[in-house]
Amino acid sequence: MALLPILRYPDPRLHKIAQPVQAVDARVRALIDDMFETMYEAKGIGLAATQVDVHERLIVIDVSEERDQRLVLINPELVWASDERLKGEEGCLSVPGIYDGVERAAAVRVRALDERGKAREIAAEELLAVCIQHEMDHLVGKVFVEYLSPLKQGRIKTKLLKAEREDFRAATRAQERL
Repeated sequence: MALLPILRYPDPRLHKIAQPVQAVDARVRALIDDMFETMYEAKGIGLAATQVDVHERLIVIDVSEERDQRLVLINPELVWASDERLKGEEGCLSVPGIYDGVERAAAVRVRALDERGKAREIAAEELLAVCIQHEMDHLVGKVFVEYLSPLKQGRIKTKLLKAEREDFRAATRAQERL
């Protein structure tokens, strides 16, 4: 297994539309394992392949406290969403350190393939439902900050780009000392 680099907003690759997974084979299963390792290391609860620059319809999720309830959704399709809405604080591994309120369906049903390629339907509510919707947004090129006002989006972009420049400067200084 290997840790994968996570794309950071506003990287334009986060806006690519993911293509369907053609076959659930050894390559896809290795990617799933790498995505789980990456997500666990980053202390996340969900990760879409888009976030690791693989533009295929694949999501990994584990909302359990014990980190032992892996959920894999390959080629997921939303088949139902409740009218009841929840507004909660969301964060994203691609938007580090930023949290804000986003309104989502309180419950959903999703049809997808699992890591063996077997079709299944998942009913989810509350945190799992929100996580599924958040990760499915990534597959269509949408990042949660796009639900926020243009003013907030601009502030977030500025903050993250500034942090990226500071990281680059620090790395450059460290290289110069070598």
